[in-house]
Amino acid sequence: MGVFKKKYLNPFKNWFVIILIGFVIWMLFFDANSWFIHNELNNDIEALEAEKEYYQREIETDNKAIETLKTEDGLEKFAREEYYMKRENEEIYIIEYEDSLKAKQNE
Repeated sequence: MGVFKKKYLNPFKNWFVIILIGFVIWMLFFDANSWFIHNELNNDIEALEAEKEYYQREIETDNKAIETLKTEDGLEKFAREEYYMKRENEEIYIIEYEDSLKAKQNE
C-alpha cells in the first residue's frame, strides 16, 4: 500500500498540479464560458443556420412566384384559379370530384 501512495498520489502533492486541476474543473463546469455553454450555443447556431437556409429557399420560391405574377398572363391565371374571376360575357363552371372534396375536408 505504501508504494501505491508514493507512485500515484505524489503528483497531487505538487501545488501546480492541484491548481491546474482546479482550473480545468472551473473552466468545464462553473465559468460563464464553460464547455457546456459553448456546446449549447453551437447547437443553437446550427439550428438557426438550418432555419436561415429554409427561409432563403422560401424567399427564392416567392420571388419566382412574384416574377410570374408580374406578367399579364401570370396575373390572369392566378386571378382565375384563386379568386374565380372571369371576363365579361364569360361563364365559368367549377367541376369538383369526390376525391377533391374529401381532401378539402381533411385540411
